Amino acid sequence: MRGLTVSSLTVTGAAARRCLYAGAMAGQNHRMIVIGRLKAKPLLAGQLLCALAALALIARQAAPLWDDGAGAMLRAVLLGNLLVTAGLAAAVVGFVVFHRAWRRRDAFIWHDGARLYRGAADSWPLPLIRDVVIAKSELGIASLRLVVDDDSEVTRELVKLYLLEDAPEAVRGGVMFAVAGLRGFPAGSVLN
Repeated sequence: MRGLTVSSLTVTGAAARRCLYAGAMAGQNHRMIVIGRLKAKPLLAGQLLCALAALALIARQAAPLWDDGAGAMLRAVLLGNLLVTAGLAAAVVGFVVFHRAWRRRDAFIWHDGARLYRGAADSWPLPLIRDVVIAKSELGIASLRLVVDDDSEVTRELVKLYLLEDAPEAVRGGVMFAVAGLRGFPAGSVLN
């Protein structure tokens, strides 16, 4: 069976396509190993809800001035009720965040042998990662969180579980395997 060899791992089929796609997305020459992917449906639903909220807020601000022209409607949307304008800005930011995550859903959590990346914005050096845990927020939403050894007592959110397509145990194992491999002894090579 033909596959793609990535950092001494042979990846076949759909996983090979994801690795190639992720490498093309990153536009970088280093090797990239995908650990976790995101579900597409929640991200598309988030984009849709944010777009609908933005359109509803625009309509709410601009509807009373429909007969006064486009300039008056634009001023009303941007400078009318500032609370509605802030809600509109939040909806647009939410749409952009969901869209960026959707574009990177096939390679959301990955590493290059030196750093662990979440999306395109956040990264952590592999030697500083101590563990990956499942924690719940104040609202009861479970997420995978990194325990990073950087003199802070705060864990870093990696991904919310309802967005994660892969099993949380598999993502945790992938991260810990990358960390152990960097330290010179891959944990996956231990035999009982």
